[in-house]
Amino acid sequence: MAKSERKIIHVDMDAFFAAVEVLDDPSLRGKPVIVGGTPEGRGVVAAASYEARSFGVHSAMSAARAVKLCPHGVFLRGRRHRYAEVSQQILEIYRRYTPLVEPLSIDEAFLDVAGSQRLFGPAEKIGREIKRCIRQEIGLTASVGVAPNKFLAKLASDLDKPDGFFIITDGNLHSVLGDLPVTRLWGVGPATQKLLQRLGVVTIGDLLHLSRQELTSRLGEHGDHLWELANGIDERPVIPDHEAKSIGHEVTFAEDIGEAGELQDILDDLVAQVARRLRDHHLLARTVQLKARYPDFTTCTRAETLAEATDATVVMRDTARALLQRRLGRRGRPLRLLGVSVSNLVSAERDQAELFQDRRASRQRTLDRVLDQVQDKFGNHTMRRGTPRD
Repeated sequence: MAKSERKIIHVDMDAFFAAVEVLDDPSLRGKPVIVGGTPEGRGVVAAASYEARSFGVHSAMSAARAVKLCPHGVFLRGRRHRYAEVSQQILEIYRRYTPLVEPLSIDEAFLDVAGSQRLFGPAEKIGREIKRCIRQEIGLTASVGVAPNKFLAKLASDLDKPDGFFIITDGNLHSVLGDLPVTRLWGVGPATQKLLQRLGVVTIGDLLHLSRQELTSRLGEHGDHLWELANGIDERPVIPDHEAKSIGHEVTFAEDIGEAGELQDILDDLVAQVARRLRDHHLLARTVQLKARYPDFTTCTRAETLAEATDATVVMRDTARALLQRRLGRRGRPLRLLGVSVSNLVSAERDQAELFQDRRASRQRTLDRVLDQVQDKFGNHTMRRGTPRD
């Protein structure tokens, strides 16, 4: 493993959306709770409680499939803004221990606590304290991984779920990774997996028997990347949102989705998350990018740069919709992944004077702020922006 000064913690909330529903309605405890679909089989599952997972239900699955697997499940449409409220409370706990917090999504984040150890103790102690605070103050459980880098920390948090705690060090690296399937390495999809199988590689341990040069000759730069991960090397730093060059969210579907309305609903939700993160960090974005992946793993991106930087949900939503509907060239083909990101970020304070010269932009900004405040206070759909389809 490459020596690193980083001490990375990855926190992954357990069945987050479903857990919040149980927190707010204890009568749901012990029941198979499925968030994001309907009993009629419409929509996509956003989260499933562990009781529902025992029937094979999982996130990104179509609700129709979930109904077949678990017809007696409790299907809830979901309350995105309540989840955002709880997520913010969790982020505040993280920031007690370090300013280096990089949210990956609404329910997971990386923390670099190397600079916090003199004040709070070793990374292991900090990770356990964070778990304790989340349980005692909020009432939810989290799985935590501690390691010298992002890849290993995220892998560790997944090895002991739910309510888990796992540490990967120089000493146990090869014993932990050796028997894991090679698909646990980032970037090993079906095509790469088949190629590696032809080389006799099924586990990460098998891959370690190949030299870096051999992997690079077979897979190019991708082979070099896999060799580094298998050896516990990942030099990416934790980047807080306010230092990020881009902010984005994406979702991979368990089953391909081709229905235009369903894709647009998912897209709108992704845009809302991205726009909220921009406003939380007082940033504006000039470029909106759409990412789409087809069932054959072909990945396409389409981007548009706006005349003015913005944090307005409706502006980014309309831009992302246009990219999906008119620029992607999908022609009805289903997708397996959809994502939205924004870049060319600038400080909202720096650009505020220019922004407010546009009366419509001013109204949109005011509306977004009001909605943010109401949703922060009530954590539900008391007020929300309409999202008419084209």
